[in-house]
Amino acid sequence: PIHAPEILHVTITIGGNTNKTKQNTMASPSEGYPTVVEWGKETIDLRLVPANGVKGLKAELEEKTGVPNDRMKCMPKSKGLWKGVLKDDFDLTSIDFAKVKMPVQILLMGSAAKLTGPKVKTLFLEDLPPEEAAKVAPEPSGLNNLGNTCYLNSVVQCLRPIQPLRKSLESYRNPTSSGAVDPTNSVFVSSLRGLFSNLDRTADPVQPTNFVMSTKMAFPEFGRTGPQGQPMQQDAEEFFSGLLTIASQELRGDDAIKAGFAGRQIESGELMGADNLIDATFGLKMEETLTCDETATGEGGGGDGDAMEVDGLVEPPVKSQDLCRKLVCNIQGGADASSQTNVNHIAEGIQLSLDGKVEKRSEVLGRDAVWSRKQRIARLPPVIVVQFGRFYWKETPDSQDHAGVKCKVMKPVAFNGTFDAYPYCTQEVQKVLKTARDKALAEEEERIDRKLRGEDAKKEEEGGEGMETDAKDEGKEAGPKEDAGGDEDDEDLKAALAMSVEEELPPVGPGLPANFQGQYELFAVVTHKGRDADGGHYMAWVKADSPEGTEKKADKIADTDEDNDDWFVFDDDEVSPCKTEDVLKLKGGGDWHMSYLNFYRAKK
Repeated sequence: PIHAPEILHVTITIGGNTNKTKQNTMASPSEGYPTVVEWGKETIDLRLVPANGVKGLKAELEEKTGVPNDRMKCMPKSKGLWKGVLKDDFDLTSIDFAKVKMPVQILLMGSAAKLTGPKVKTLFLEDLPPEEAAKVAPEPSGLNNLGNTCYLNSVVQCLRPIQPLRKSLESYRNPTSSGAVDPTNSVFVSSLRGLFSNLDRTADPVQPTNFVMSTKMAFPEFGRTGPQGQPMQQDAEEFFSGLLTIASQELRGDDAIKAGFAGRQIESGELMGADNLIDATFGLKMEETLTCDETATGEGGGGDGDAMEVDGLVEPPVKSQDLCRKLVCNIQGGADASSQTNVNHIAEGIQLSLDGKVEKRSEVLGRDAVWSRKQRIARLPPVIVVQFGRFYWKETPDSQDHAGVKCKVMKPVAFNGTFDAYPYCTQEVQKVLKTARDKALAEEEERIDRKLRGEDAKKEEEGGEGMETDAKDEGKEAGPKEDAGGDEDDEDLKAALAMSVEEELPPVGPGLPANFQGQYELFAVVTHKGRDADGGHYMAWVKADSPEGTEKKADKIADTDEDNDDWFVFDDDEVSPCKTEDVLKLKGGGDWHMSYLNFYRAKK
């Protein structure tokens, strides 16, 4: 009896021995034909049902292999099937499976489309915690305007990159005793520290409510309102100076200074009298010399060289020292308010503010006399702030109240991305800076000489044996004296360089880089827009600091040696990117923003 309807085993026995076993395979179209599909190194068994068509076959193969239908190519391996690649419109029922050797063999080509997750998980800025989002945000956070508080917002953004101030504030603790310490000052400094912390923890605009309230408590004049009760516009420089005054009273002592200059050992000789973090960071020790123009000075004449000696009387120069936390760029008038110098550049304005004429009593003459005033920097800070004299008070004698009016100078005054403090220093400071500059120049010349000697040696090697022989002969003819002389010159140069390296230059200020040459770089600007001194709008422009190791060389501004670095402009809560060339255009001369406070830091 036949137990399996699909397979018939026929055994032919001759002489009692089994000679041959023949296996035939038979199947019905409705049940499908046994099929073996080869796919790469894998073998897939299934039943081919012609009535299901090509789509049914490919659907079953896609389910078992994961190869998408549009990527699937089915090639016949058995004879009598189809030719080439199986088309979707091919009729499988047209195949005479009685003539096809079972099982049907098909070759499948195509790669499976496996849906795998990305190797690195994609994180969106919106999904990060605020602290992490602030670190990777393309732009720093801004400050909301709480009613004419742009003067405050702009100064805070410019102070934000100053690390000594930030570090000292982080270590600041509110005084526990209320003796001589003004609690209003401690609240002001604490709120400033909190505001900096909030700006670092989020990429969204920050509401400076606490700091604005503490500012109005510390400076009641900043709380004045207009006729309709709206807050009045304030002067950004007045706020900046007041902030430094309060911070200097709170951030006092060695602990505050050491915290600000963490990682550096600040000696007392570097501080040169600075007893708080603000004076160590912003303080300029100014040395003022007054010489009487109407008598001899005992040092070769008066201050301007035109002094007249009256009856042989000698008036010694009067020297004094003072502390300033900013330099002033006078645009008109000068220090004695009578100069007619036309100021077109910041260097001319600073020089104008440091020199001038004053009227002072002469003890020798027994009356008032004209004296020449000359100020020079005796101690340099890590940060120099330059105020442009944009605003001045103009008397109005013809008005009814004779109160006068505050005016703004719109004259353009250009400035650069670097500031050289050397011309404004005392002779003692200039001597130290010149030594550092000469040392750097000697090292640069030595580097160029070594490079040239290396190139010459390379050329000699490429010259061939003939040139080498000639060089040897010329060396012999030159004699030993010339060679010895050249060696001695090299030794002297090396000795001079070694001495310059070992020589320790006296300090010219605290926290300055080693071998400081008196060069500063611009990193922040407070600008004012508008013709009204009591109105208008303040904005901050701050240089973008690249993380260490990611600095890239910036392109040069056209026709200049200035690097066109990346900057940010802070219009209260709106922050936008800009370039150095945009900042250098803030020189004034129109209704656009013009520089009011320039912040410079010591170059390494």
